Amino acid sequence: MERAVRAAEQALIEFEIAVETFRVEVENFSRLHHQKLGPMYTRLDELDALIAEARAARTGDEEDLRLAREARSLVMPMPGVEELFHDWMDSGGISDDAAAMLTDRPVRPPQRVRPTEEVRRLYRELVRRAHPDLAQDDAERERRDAFIARVNAAYGRGEEQQLRELAAEWEAGPAAAPAQGYGESEELYARLEWLAQRKELLSVVARELEDSAIGAMLRMAPEDPDGLLDEIAEQLLAQVSEKEALLAELAGRP
Repeated sequence: MERAVRAAEQALIEFEIAVETFRVEVENFSRLHHQKLGPMYTRLDELDALIAEARAARTGDEEDLRLAREARSLVMPMPGVEELFHDWMDSGGISDDAAAMLTDRPVRPPQRVRPTEEVRRLYRELVRRAHPDLAQDDAERERRDAFIARVNAAYGRGEEQQLRELAAEWEAGPAAAPAQGYGESEELYARLEWLAQRKELLSVVARELEDSAIGAMLRMAPEDPDGLLDEIAEQLLAQVSEKEALLAELAGRP
């Protein structure tokens, strides 16, 4: 029974690694998706509103007027200066990225869609060694919780050097207590039950990630998410061209 508990603990750790890895991929892909495609979606919404308004102006039909108002209500309003730059202000004023938007200087490219393979390897090794479920007492669990939070943050940013430094820090830290056996069979059953509950909670998180719009996109092209973004961008640009042509036709422009 104790062997089964140890196996279940390791399986749970591996499952947590997989879920956290996918969560980071979804988060990074979502950020890049918004940065790269957001302006195109905004342009499509604006064109839909302009087309509906042009059609309503032509017909004067009450239903067309209602559709025009509805389409216009969906267009995102232009943000004010404070809203636009509130995340980019610091004690020295507007940050470099914000200033670049107001000049001809290029803005830094968005964050990578996925951590590199080396970053993934370092992350997995660290989690397997420092996972809180391997703690033998509350103090050790607290130490591991704080450490893994830093590991997750570095992994989310794709910081290979930071992960290497964390690995060295863990190696130089206090040695973990050797794994202790469980006592009575009741403890073993209780531990197995807790592990099963934890696995179910993680399964819910995993399903939510997989069922999200961004998660579905990643599953479509797990090895080339950048290429998928380029493909979607081409499709959106084609839609923009079609709508611009329709708008010109409704406005009577050549």
